[in-house]
Amino acid sequence: LNPETIMNREAVKWAYNVALTRFHEIWQPDRQKLIAPMADMLNHAAEHNCEISFDYEGNCQVTALYDIPAGSPLTISLGDPTNPTPIFAQYGFLPQDCATIFCKAMHLDKQIKELGYEFSELLIQTETGEIAPKVWDVFLYDLLQKSDPNSAQEFGMACRNDDESTKQYYLDQYYSYTLEALKEHVFGILNSADKLTMRAQSYDLETHPRVPVIVAHNQLVIQTFTMTATLLQQMG
Repeated sequence: LNPETIMNREAVKWAYNVALTRFHEIWQPDRQKLIAPMADMLNHAAEHNCEISFDYEGNCQVTALYDIPAGSPLTISLGDPTNPTPIFAQYGFLPQDCATIFCKAMHLDKQIKELGYEFSELLIQTETGEIAPKVWDVFLYDLLQKSDPNSAQEFGMACRNDDESTKQYYLDQYYSYTLEALKEHVFGILNSADKLTMRAQSYDLETHPRVPVIVAHNQLVIQTFTMTATLLQQMG
């Protein structure tokens, strides 16, 4: 590259975004991030019909997962279909076919890992606001760690071993406390999403063209968590 290209800020931004949004990561024989022309044009879908792979020589292969009707778009998965946020953060678009979003309990990552749970299990339904049962487990586990370490250890073991009777005993005993913790979390997310939306809407679209997508993402979070807040209020 000549120095003029290297010093061209717009060209560097373009190249960065191309690399960030079009690479495919492989792990064998070594971890690499590769770009394959044509294959990088396949769009994302939660129910994708193709997979991309590379052989040891770096050749790209696109494989249909089943018989695809003629004229149908070829699609791949760009990430966890249960949570649109990471896809939005990396690829800059908001999937329209996600029925769930992560509960946004990033601050409880340590507790989630200790219970052996995955983010894809800690979901909220975008159409109803319903909270997955394991979200309740994580918030109760955090409360017990702060107030009763022995009970936290027993509850954590019950979660890891699928001991539903012991889990239910603690969930019943600490129901009101867990409910309040969830309310505090949900209303906190709503407050943050409102502030972030207002900040995004203050930006100039000429210099921040992704603002509409950011606002759409935040609106999805707000709509979903508002339904969740209503459900939690009805619980007590």
